[in-house]
Amino acid sequence: MEQLTGQDASFLYGETSKSPMHIGALAIYDPSNLQDGKQRFKDILGFIEERLHLATTFRRKLVEVPFNLDHPYWIEDKDFDIEFHTRHIRLPEPGDWRQLCIQAARLHSRPLDLTKPLWEFTVIEGLDDVPGLPKGCYAILSKIHHACIDGVSGADITEAIHGLEPFPPAPPEPDKVWKGESTPNAVELVTRANINNLSQPFRLAEVMARAVPAMGRFQKGLLQKKFSVSVQAPKTRFGGVVSSHRVVEGRSFDLDDIKRIKSMVPGATVNDAVLTIVGGALRKYLIAKEELPPEPLIAMAPISVRGEEGKNALGNQVAAMTVKLGTDIEDSLQRLQAVHDAASSSKEMTKAVGAKLMTDFSQFIPATTAALATRIYTEMRLAKRVNFGFNCVITNVPGPQVPLYSAGAKLVTQFGLGPIFDGMGLIFPVFSYCGQITITVNSCRDMMPDPDFFGTCIQESYDELNALADESVA
Repeated sequence: MEQLTGQDASFLYGETSKSPMHIGALAIYDPSNLQDGKQRFKDILGFIEERLHLATTFRRKLVEVPFNLDHPYWIEDKDFDIEFHTRHIRLPEPGDWRQLCIQAARLHSRPLDLTKPLWEFTVIEGLDDVPGLPKGCYAILSKIHHACIDGVSGADITEAIHGLEPFPPAPPEPDKVWKGESTPNAVELVTRANINNLSQPFRLAEVMARAVPAMGRFQKGLLQKKFSVSVQAPKTRFGGVVSSHRVVEGRSFDLDDIKRIKSMVPGATVNDAVLTIVGGALRKYLIAKEELPPEPLIAMAPISVRGEEGKNALGNQVAAMTVKLGTDIEDSLQRLQAVHDAASSSKEMTKAVGAKLMTDFSQFIPATTAALATRIYTEMRLAKRVNFGFNCVITNVPGPQVPLYSAGAKLVTQFGLGPIFDGMGLIFPVFSYCGQITITVNSCRDMMPDPDFFGTCIQESYDELNALADESVA
């Protein structure tokens, strides 16, 4: 039995029927090197089953502490059934990209069963009319609760069910035979909660001791104008109350082209180029709606604070920084420069405070308070009156640059899926893999009724920057 951290538990407290807090991906596979070029569902099931011991998330379920006196616990689910977590569907003909996105949005909008291990895989066949894909390709849409993983630990799960060759040898047997755990009784859980609560002041004192010099560095950085603080983001259509419906759209680009784009500004990174593309897309979209605010939109970008000791650990170990996206700037190259400057400033602030310190304070918010605050925020529809410090989330997860295989089929590409919630109805998961980079948009259908048009905006924003990079090289 293992207790969730405050940061992990916050994703459970933030869960509502309209805002499920899982993340995932739409991964597309080419089975052409299999016999007859066809993949069998039972082979996918068997491949996953023999690798369950490589990631503890697969067979863990939640146990809640009575009255939310403390954060929940993970236990090994003795009633685990892999067939409950792995499903199989097919798109109707013709099976094109828009149909795939609509189906992905439907699946992504449905909450996970919180009484079971918090993940689902859905195999989707019938993609024969998706441009750029060989015939016979299939997709796997994954959903894993954010309480279990962040972007980096999610990559560890990807590694567990993939190999560097189509038919790798079976993974090593676990050191001991797996067996489930019995659910602890209420008395035991309450006793643990009381002990934890008695020790909290001592742990808080240790974090406060590290916070004092961090605040000194923060004030010094402000005085030296190394960074500035963005207190409020402009209001947009993506800042209201979300519905239970989702939209998904995405575009894929050559990673070398993104690198050429970022090289136009000295010191700029691939992430700066991605932020600039997203900023340009948002500018185009909101201009078309006659809703572009004069102030630049602000993105929140998660930062991993996972050290070597936590490399293979599950759960969340992330802080965040905010970056202005230059949506107020028409010229693409000037926008790239502005985004780079804003990102550099935000990194300086994060460095001054200490990214891990930002996350440590989340451990000391009482579970009862966190759960109650979430209910009040949702039920009173405070998103209409409270303005977040950012308009969207852009999360960039670097992936391997060599081909991966699962159950004999080659992973062709993958598009990200992330949660939205009241006050923040827009997220851009970004994946890089095997020389490609994908930018996906997830939003509420009421806020973005035309995701295919937003996809066009992403493409046009990229095309403008790519044309400038071509001119620069010439």
